[in-house]
Amino acid sequence: MISLFFSLYIKLFFLLTPFFVLTVFLSMTKGMELPEQRRIAIRVAVAAIIIGLVLYSVGNKIFATLGITLDAFRIGAGALLFLSAVQLVSGKSGPDTPEDDGDISVVPLAMPVTIGPATIGTLLILGAELHTTAAKLLGGAAMVAAGMSVGLLLLLGPAIRRLVGKMGLSMLQKITGLVLSALSAQIMFTGIRNFLG
Repeated sequence: MISLFFSLYIKLFFLLTPFFVLTVFLSMTKGMELPEQRRIAIRVAVAAIIIGLVLYSVGNKIFATLGITLDAFRIGAGALLFLSAVQLVSGKSGPDTPEDDGDISVVPLAMPVTIGPATIGTLLILGAELHTTAAKLLGGAAMVAAGMSVGLLLLLGPAIRRLVGKMGLSMLQKITGLVLSALSAQIMFTGIRNFLG
């Protein structure tokens, strides 16, 4: 069970594209006081955890309602995740100015920066793949842990930027993209194998 938890935690942590989120967060909170930055970081983490848990828990219901098989969704979501991975590796940029009339911690930082279309699809799949109550609870705990890790990363954002610099953040973002590309390939291959089998 411990190995399942850590496996899910690692997948979910990289799925939330933490270093891309950090880059966008630092850009959008530039010039803010440190206490305000920290408040936004905490709100981003809480919003991402809540959204992630909801998506994680409704996968089977959505598939049943729409009449979509899990394997068909694996192929589609895997392809979408691969496109996101390519964008990360190529150094995609996010919004760099806050909205004038909204809380940036929820939109756009929590959604769609942290939880975008590819992440939504993959969360639905991960939730649908776990069948026992214990496994589902373990997956929910892994989602909470991954969200808290992203929040901690954002809280330490200014210090991390000073430590690794802009180039270091860019490299970490590209590494995240490489991990996501491997995850997307695994999801698609599983879907294709089951679909053809």
